[in-house]
Amino acid sequence: MQKLRVQYAKRGRARFASHRDFGRAFERALRRAEIPMAFSSGFSPHPRISYANASPTGAATEAEYLELGLAEVREPDAVRDQLNAAMPDGLVIVKVVVASPGALAERLTTSAWQVDLPDVVEAELSTAVAALLAADSFEVQRMTKTGLRTFDVRAAVISLTASANGLNLVSAIGEPLVRPDDVLNALRQLAPELPSNALITRLAQGTWDGERILDPLAD
Repeated sequence: MQKLRVQYAKRGRARFASHRDFGRAFERALRRAEIPMAFSSGFSPHPRISYANASPTGAATEAEYLELGLAEVREPDAVRDQLNAAMPDGLVIVKVVVASPGALAERLTTSAWQVDLPDVVEAELSTAVAALLAADSFEVQRMTKTGLRTFDVRAAVISLTASANGLNLVSAIGEPLVRPDDVLNALRQLAPELPSNALITRLAQGTWDGERILDPLAD
């Protein structure tokens, strides 16, 4: 069996596709492209696909990752091109590489996000960002599948800067997982006049070396 690692993007209206929607579309693309999938054993075999750190529904992304098992060895670039020819609009296979040793999840500990806030007043946003960064902790609550949970937003923020268009956020991937909308929730508690609508895009995932996020598919 060959193990591949795949980077994919959700662009445009495809950002509204849920994690489950993407999974169905990806498996259909594998069949249409006649990619020789490897399957699990047992009474209900399923394709050997392992997803990591799915972005929230409604967020665009350039950096989602999965691992794929094949029953035959294939050229990674050819797999990428065949899948892209079979994927729906907006769901794009960015890169395919042969999996290197170690767990993919260990390479995905940090995310970089761009948060566009239409009509934001930069001074108000900068003041809220400064107050959040000055806090030792800042808790928000969000309803999850298991009930109402509390998240310490400040503990997850590695870097947060304001601009005339919105925010640039670098955050740790941990448990519980703090999302960009949690950070926005915290900022709106500090500055209620901030816009309620936002376009969130994940730009990168990987490990933080103190200055930048390292590519998780690099050797």
